[in-house]
Parts: sequence; C-alpha cells; structure tokens
Amino acid sequence: MTAATPKQGDTWRVLGVTLAIQAMVSMAVLTIPAIAPAFAERLHVPVSLLGVFVVLVYSGAILASLMSGQLVRRFGAIRLSQAGLLFCATGLLLTMAPSVWAVAPGAFLIGLGYGPITPASSHLLAISTPAHRAGLVFSIKQTGVPVGGMLAGAIAPPLALQAGPLAAVAVVLAACLICVLLGQPLHATHDTDRVPGTPMRIGGLLRPLRLVLAHAALRRLATTSFVFSGVQLCLAAYLVTYLHTELAFDLISAGIALSMAQVGGVIGRIMWGYVADRFLGATRTLITLSLLMAGGSIATGLLGEQASFVWVMALAVAFGAAATGWNGVYLAAVARLAPEGMAGTATGGALSVTFFGVLLVPAAFGLVSDAAGSLGAGYVLLALPALLCAVVLLRALKLGGER
Repeated sequence: MTAATPKQGDTWRVLGVTLAIQAMVSMAVLTIPAIAPAFAERLHVPVSLLGVFVVLVYSGAILASLMSGQLVRRFGAIRLSQAGLLFCATGLLLTMAPSVWAVAPGAFLIGLGYGPITPASSHLLAISTPAHRAGLVFSIKQTGVPVGGMLAGAIAPPLALQAGPLAAVAVVLAACLICVLLGQPLHATHDTDRVPGTPMRIGGLLRPLRLVLAHAALRRLATTSFVFSGVQLCLAAYLVTYLHTELAFDLISAGIALSMAQVGGVIGRIMWGYVADRFLGATRTLITLSLLMAGGSIATGLLGEQASFVWVMALAVAFGAAATGWNGVYLAAVARLAPEGMAGTATGGALSVTFFGVLLVPAAFGLVSDAAGSLGAGYVLLALPALLCAVVLLRALKLGGER
C-alpha cells in the first residue's frame, strides 16, 4: 500500500510546527552574539572574534542549504528539521567547553543545523498551502527568525548576568531538544513523500545552485536576496555600535532600538506577505521593499546627535519592517517558480546565495565605513545596492511580465 502524500488543508498545523522550529534554530544562532561580552570573557578572548563565529555559522549554513534538496528527498522534511535542531543542540554543547577550539566547530555545527530548516519548511508549506495564501503563510513562518532573535535578546543576557553564560546556552540547548519532540507527530503524515534510497552524491551539492542559476527569474530573486540579506545583517550587526559610538546613545537605549527593529521585522514579514498575496504580487512588493530599504538606510545614516529617542525608535521599526520583512515574500516566490516537487531544492540553492550576502555585505560595509570614518556614511552608501535591486526587478517586471 502506497503512503499518502501530504495535501493542502493542513496549512496551519504545519505552519505552527515549522514556525517553532525556525524560531529555535534562529535563537541558537543568535544566543552567543547576544551574550558576546560575557562569553568572550569566559574564554579570555577579544569580543572581535564574534565575527569569526558568525562566518563559521554561515559557512555551515551554506553547505547545509546546498545539501538540503537531497536530504529532504531521502529523509523527509520533518526528519531533516529534527536533525537540524539536533545539530544546533550539539553545536551549543560544544560552545560550552572552556576552549575556543571547541567553540569553532560548535559554530559550524550550529550553521549545519540552521541551513536546512528553511528549505525543509518550504518543501512542507509548498505542498500544504493554497497558492493564494502562500505569501502570507511563508511570511508568518519566516517571522521565526526575528522571533528567535527577540527571544535570544530577551532571555540570554539576563541569564548570563544572573547565572553565567553557560546557563544561557544550556537553556537554548534544552529548548532545541524539546522542539525535536514537537515535530515528531508530523513525521508519519508529512514525510511520506521521501525516497529512502535516494543516493547522496557530492556532485549533487551544486544541483540546487545550478537549478537556480539556470532559471532567469530564480537567478534574479537569489541575486536580490544577496543584497537584502546583507542590508538586514548590517542593520542588526552595526546599529547598536552606531547609535552608541556616533550618536551618544547609552547601551540600553541602543539595545532597545535593535529590539524595535526586530519587532518591525515580525510585523513586516506578516504585512508584506499579505500585501503580496492580495495587492501587489511578489515582484512589485520586492521593488517596494528595495526602495524602503534604501530610504531606511539613508535616514539612518543621516541621523544626528539631536535625533530624539522617539524618532530613532520609529525609524528602527520602519527600517526593520523592510530590511527584515522581505524573506517570506521571497521564499514564497522561489517555491512558486520552482519545478514541481523541487521547492526544497530551489530554496536551498537560492539560500546559498542569500547566505553569501550575509557573509560578504556586512564585511564590505565595515570596510567602507572604516574608509569613510563613519558608520553613518556606510548606511547612506548601503542604499545604492538596494536601489539597484529595485531597478533590476522593475526592468524584469516590464520586460517579462513577472507577477
């Protein structure tokens, strides 16, 4: 007897589980950065090594996202998501060792756990979600990323101050393990499309990327995401430093601004998914977001010491809604354009490009800001690639009639 394939109609149950998993792996990635000073002090290393930690995490994420198509097909999307949580938990366990040489492979393992989660959930949601609801559903699921960031920021620092950094890491590790159990009931009903005998080939690592590069619309979306992800990370990684060192905000106020940007991201991901589904379509929505990112970058870079706290918080929410709100619309578009049954593969290939943006754009932002002598100048110049994305997408809309 052949197992049934998951059908549309189970959208909200799948969404709830994938949202929780996304939030947990995001929290796993962001917990160490959230307690970086205390964590670095424990290891007797400079806080600047946080950059190496982030590079190792996203290097693992790139590799895992490229493998995700084969892994989803062989093991099923739910089982792969559970494995991702276990990799994150193992990586966090290694970071608890009193040696930087254990933290390094721990960071890479966290990335290996983080990388396949979005392709796996895209595979599940592409099957279970009606097309007219895809943008909203994918956007809600992607709120797991800023939700995970908010949880890391709200839970990890107080725990680190009260009980030490190891306590904060241990709590997140335990949450990942609990989330593994949360996904188990869906395995029997939503991993029935797996093909257990699917061979795992090294050459298959490039298949997702080749799929994306061979498809003009997917290639354009992936290239756009390279810039968008870079803008998102520049906002998250540099905002506190910028407000504190150049605008004389105290650290608590600067931290609140970063939290407000994450709140904006949660609101934006849901709002833009609804707008794409009901009004503008994916391409027009992404053009709008490109322009808003450019405007947010310029407005942030032109802030002066006289800027009021209320204005900075409002700007942080608006900038966050654009710079962190694009993911669901993007992923729904990738899943829609992918060949039938290959949403996970296409998402993995597209995300490998996205993660390269995470690695390269913030580094370039730092170099440009150093050369200009101001993070404000870096934010202003960050508007240029965002505007270029708007031009490219607008041209595609006019020439190709894309939705």
